[in-house]
Amino acid sequence: MIADVLIVGAGIIGAACADALAGRGLRVHVVDARLAAATHAGMGHLLILDDNPAELALSSRSMQLWRRWQPELDDACAWTSCGTIWIAANDAEAALARHKQATLAAAGIASEWLDAPTLARAEPALRTGLAGGLHVPSDAAVYAPRVASWLLARHPGRITFTPARVTHLNDDASVQSSAGCLQAGQVLLAAGLGSAALCPELPIFAKKGHLVITDRYPRQVRHQLVELGYMASAHQAEGDSVAVNIQPRPTGQLLIGSTRQFGREDTEVDPPLVSRLLRAAMQTLPGLAGARAIRTWAGLRPATNDGLPLIGRHPGRGRLWIAAGHEGHGVTTAPATAELIAALMTGGAPALDATPYRPQRLLSRP
Repeated sequence: MIADVLIVGAGIIGAACADALAGRGLRVHVVDARLAAATHAGMGHLLILDDNPAELALSSRSMQLWRRWQPELDDACAWTSCGTIWIAANDAEAALARHKQATLAAAGIASEWLDAPTLARAEPALRTGLAGGLHVPSDAAVYAPRVASWLLARHPGRITFTPARVTHLNDDASVQSSAGCLQAGQVLLAAGLGSAALCPELPIFAKKGHLVITDRYPRQVRHQLVELGYMASAHQAEGDSVAVNIQPRPTGQLLIGSTRQFGREDTEVDPPLVSRLLRAAMQTLPGLAGARAIRTWAGLRPATNDGLPLIGRHPGRGRLWIAAGHEGHGVTTAPATAELIAALMTGGAPALDATPYRPQRLLSRP
């Protein structure tokens, strides 16, 4: 039986789309070599993004949907209601935090400014001399690979899976793969950076990043701690950058990020850049100087030039749909991406305005 939709990619975006489409009664077939690179390499931080209105709309809607999923997630998904504290090192960054707070408030998202003494009580391990921090309590963290598996198992009989590498997209809603030719009514390309390899006209490029995880140090950090310069680093267009992002894991370990490199599509660890990251992290959290790092790895974020994902129908190939280019925020925005794709593919009314994410904004007919 031919599926209604063939999804290329079983990472968090592809899995969420499969779940949303199956929830609308469609038969979905997912094909992936089980690499799911960005999903396995990332932090799993769920956060409100507010750099622009489209980013805010997609992430805030996603957080609403994540909260619906939360009661059903199993323990292996490692949901942590840690919240985020955006750290202001000085008065200028404190002003940025106040602006961020106003933006979030206008969108109905609660946050709290913590002055220096309150921040020190909330996170005693932080260095002294900080101006304060903005606490966003609704943010959370998950183990994204397990969530992707959970999503693919939610609709038995409606979602099937082939472990294979896709090598070519055909124009007739079929793909060539290491398992042969696979056919469907429509194809959804949700393969992250691999989407550009299969569809070269897609303007998706790599931003390489590193993460370090420590041994277990329970209760050293209570919230996800992020420098206010993190988003500026995220949208930097060239060069190497470091911005501290520290996440407490349920195991008591600390996950430390992050770096960004352009023009690199390898996943080899860059020791000088990791050293730079760790020095910055120890400046923020001095106690890390005595911690033991047990693993370091690098991954590739699938990015677009304007920082927004491509979500919608390919403008030149009527049976091909795209859900890719989420950079480092695919885990956060997967639920709303999937909801939007499902509405567009079935003729439903989208919960969000789809215009800012449409592929044609960056992609002309080949």
